[in-house]
Amino acid sequence: MILVRGSGGGTDLTGTVFERGEDPPAYKGAPDEDAPYVWVCDSFYEVESGGSALRVDGEEIRVAFEEPMPRGFDTRDQALDAAEEHVRTQFARIGVDSDAVEIEVTKEEPA
Repeated sequence: MILVRGSGGGTDLTGTVFERGEDPPAYKGAPDEDAPYVWVCDSFYEVESGGSALRVDGEEIRVAFEEPMPRGFDTRDQALDAAEEHVRTQFARIGVDSDAVEIEVTKEEPA
């Protein structure tokens, strides 16, 4: 599995690309299990009340999370490009400039 971690505004977000031969989690709406690469990561957005507290650029905001929706890809590059775009988009949704987000990609062995 490949971890894609974005850091920005003093917070982090990590998602996972499951590779051929690894079993991604089974969520409602999961892609065909024959997809060679499956990206799974939270999505969130800022809310006025409720949600969970998150500290961004030294200020506390409230965020609500959406159910992770796995996405299947034919190639590793497609999966990693989509993962980076997804992570940058989540930060932009909470007011962090997507260009200021640092992306780190690491290979992990499944537990």
